[in-house]
Amino acid sequence: MKLRLGLPTGSLQEATFQLFKQAGFHISAHSRSYFPAVNDPELEILAMRAQEIPRYVHEGILDAGISGLDWITENNADVVEVADLPYSKNTSNPVRLVLAVAEDSGIREVADLGGKRIATELVNVTKKYLCAHGVTATVEYSWGATEVKVPQLVDAIAELTETGSSLRANKLRIIATILESTTRLHANKAAWDDPWKRAKLESVSLLLQGALRARSKAGLKMNAPEDALRAILGILPAMKQPSISKLWDSDWVAIETVLEENQVRDLIPALKSAGAQDIIEYQLSKVIP
Repeated sequence: MKLRLGLPTGSLQEATFQLFKQAGFHISAHSRSYFPAVNDPELEILAMRAQEIPRYVHEGILDAGISGLDWITENNADVVEVADLPYSKNTSNPVRLVLAVAEDSGIREVADLGGKRIATELVNVTKKYLCAHGVTATVEYSWGATEVKVPQLVDAIAELTETGSSLRANKLRIIATILESTTRLHANKAAWDDPWKRAKLESVSLLLQGALRARSKAGLKMNAPEDALRAILGILPAMKQPSISKLWDSDWVAIETVLEENQVRDLIPALKSAGAQDIIEYQLSKVIP
């Protein structure tokens, strides 16, 4: 038995392969290979453009795939969402599909796009958004370099952005957000109804979500005299409660906890002042609740 899984090439490929590696799946691919190798004999990986994956999942050519909500919506793919995986090329923030115009354009809001020309890769999503706002405009497919088409070729664009830096660099101004999108593990309905494939997908999903959860957390270990324990526990956060064990033949204890990574910087000096010693911070691979 094998699960046929589509993974994205392009801007999401490196981030996706790194996430799978952290989850325990080591994927290797040559530059032009559509069939990467993976250290799990129950997986068959196909690498392709994220735009195409939801369609092939919908049609059953793939059992499951990873792509953005934006492309699932664009393809009108009737699929099962297995997991929301909030990661993208550079950050863990959602990407946004935005309407943007030239900085000096007289277009200020969506209503001003009536009768205008808009370029985008996500034609269906953009048309639906305009229709919902009662706006009639010409929406054309863009084959790339969409930002440079304003204002010489089109009046506006609908473009995916993670940070907005590319839009600013091209002197564009956002007038509306059409949708926010995160990466989704999604499955073909028939594959999801298959007990073996569903169990395999649930296992993969558990490990991927555990890997993502670990990225925002850190582990701390430390030693402390027993008479400092109350003060340390008073300032030490934990996912549940810290683990405490007595050191052999002494009045010292070992303390271990998992906490939000962004708390560690300010916490370590406070722990030291409270009496903790031998403080060790370590990275986590997976956190499974």
